[in-house]
Amino acid sequence: MIFFLTFASDEERDKFEYLYNKYKNLLFYNAQGILRDHMLTEDAVSEAYLRIYKNLHKIDDVDSPRTVSFIVTIARNAALTMVTKNKNESYDLINDDEPDDFDVELNVISEIASSDIYSIVGGLDEDLRNIFVLKFAYDMSNKEIADIFETTENNIRVKLCRAKKKLAVILTKEGYVDGK
Repeated sequence: MIFFLTFASDEERDKFEYLYNKYKNLLFYNAQGILRDHMLTEDAVSEAYLRIYKNLHKIDDVDSPRTVSFIVTIARNAALTMVTKNKNESYDLINDDEPDDFDVELNVISEIASSDIYSIVGGLDEDLRNIFVLKFAYDMSNKEIADIFETTENNIRVKLCRAKKKLAVILTKEGYVDGK
């Protein structure tokens, strides 16, 4: 794919190649979690990288948490766009028979539709949401997340605790669990 893109400078090309090599697995995993289909996932990740290419000027620090969040959001949106597009073709991509990799509190998650999960987690502040998703959707360690956000593991633990508490409030408010 990189060979078909034209870059204004070598610096731009290097930045894009770095983003591609560093985050391709993360974006693939993110899209796969939504689409559950290898071919569609590859299409979504390709679309995501085209969108990243078009927005490359918005990325200053390729290793910053903001950049990670930005490109993961692009990949997630590309995958969700494919879900919407394919629903019109009567594919059920989210509710399939494969086990769900997003295994936070399986007893609650199993009762909630995938689209509801995205909505509920989307109710978190961006900082907490990104940390929560990296931890539970990507199964990253607190140390790995701390390295991405350039903070301490203890800070990540505190933010994960806050995210879980906020999710508990949301789940209770929405009626997925009782408040006891």
